[in-house]
Amino acid sequence: MIKIDGKEIPTPSDYSVGIQDISKAERNARGSMIIERIATKRKIELAWKHLSKQDLQSVLNAVSPVFFKVEYLDPQTNSRQLGTFYAGDRNVGALDYINGQIRWKDCKFNIVER
Repeated sequence: MIKIDGKEIPTPSDYSVGIQDISKAERNARGSMIIERIATKRKIELAWKHLSKQDLQSVLNAVSPVFFKVEYLDPQTNSRQLGTFYAGDRNVGALDYINGQIRWKDCKFNIVER
């Protein structure tokens, strides 16, 4: 479903694509809104309910560089798109800790188009 730097990552449990307009807006002397659209960017929210330790490590390592290439499904074009993204804060919860082994749950973060 999604590739980072050409490598398939586990299919997320939750996948949400935000379409964000970057714009400069101000009102003129008549009070009319003037908007200059600078760019349209994607923000993709990803979440996994459960990942193996290896898959979790792989996902987190894939988004650790400052910028990375992402191939994703875009709802506006209804096709696969390629863009350069960066990751927001990454959160992972602990499910339990038994016999010196931790199990993780609810890994979630967003990636934002550069």
